[in-house]
Amino acid sequence: MLVIGIAGGTGSGKTTVAHRIVKRIGSQHVALISQDSYYKHQPHLTLEQRASVNYDHPNSFDNGLLLEHLRQLRSGVGVDVPVYSFSEHIRLEETVRLEPKPVVILEGILLLADEPLRGEMDIKVFVDTDADVRVLRRIARDLKERGRSIESVFAQYLDTVKPMHEAFIEPSKRYADLIVPEGGENEIAISLLASRIEQSIPHKTGI
Repeated sequence: MLVIGIAGGTGSGKTTVAHRIVKRIGSQHVALISQDSYYKHQPHLTLEQRASVNYDHPNSFDNGLLLEHLRQLRSGVGVDVPVYSFSEHIRLEETVRLEPKPVVILEGILLLADEPLRGEMDIKVFVDTDADVRVLRRIARDLKERGRSIESVFAQYLDTVKPMHEAFIEPSKRYADLIVPEGGENEIAISLLASRIEQSIPHKTGI
């Protein structure tokens, strides 16, 4: 099994890169896992307390569970991926079953900041996009998909997103094997990465 880690700041386009690779190679060959699904489950906190958590800090993720799931997939065992509610800041009771496939793509802001996770990755990718573009994408996403107000998004960006990016995400770029500028718009990088992944899949046609 080939494990690809795709990291980068919020709004960098890492999710777009991951989905475009899956589309090119075929979902029958690739399992896609988002680090966002593994935010820590904290039902003991009130909604107000959960809303004030710094979700851009490495400690906000249950990387131990993600690592366990990744190793289970490597050993040929399916896993139940958590479903996280970004409006309630909590995991839902439902899960998504994920079966082993020849390729696993992990995508998330802080994947490369975690040494044990890095140790499981065969190819480490960092999507590098201008900060102005990233913040505009973040605002649009949080307003449309996560039910946030413009005031809360702005406050969160200044209080946690920007400082955590500078403290943890940007420094993790040094661990990348491949840096992809401009995310999903970089056709050449995506094509090269997809071709490399295809070479690892036994009996994959069109190689």
